Amino acid sequence: MMAKNPFACAECSIILPDPEKKNDIPQCNRCPSAQVTTDWQGYVIIMDPERSEIAKRLNVDRPGKYALKVNIR
Repeated sequence: MMAKNPFACAECSIILPDPEKKNDIPQCNRCPSAQVTTDWQGYVIIMDPERSEIAKRLNVDRPGKYALKVNIR
């Protein structure tokens, strides 16, 4: 059985938690008007954005789970 790919925000690339209802599409709390998608690649967990070179390159200022590339069609 294949695992369901979580949604990622197209604007800030954060990986969103699964919605409470099975068929709902989550919405990003940081970017409420942004599109969300399951079409993303790579995965990084940022624990301390101020000390992380990856966080600086991704323009991340908060700890969390992020997609490295989010594809929007």
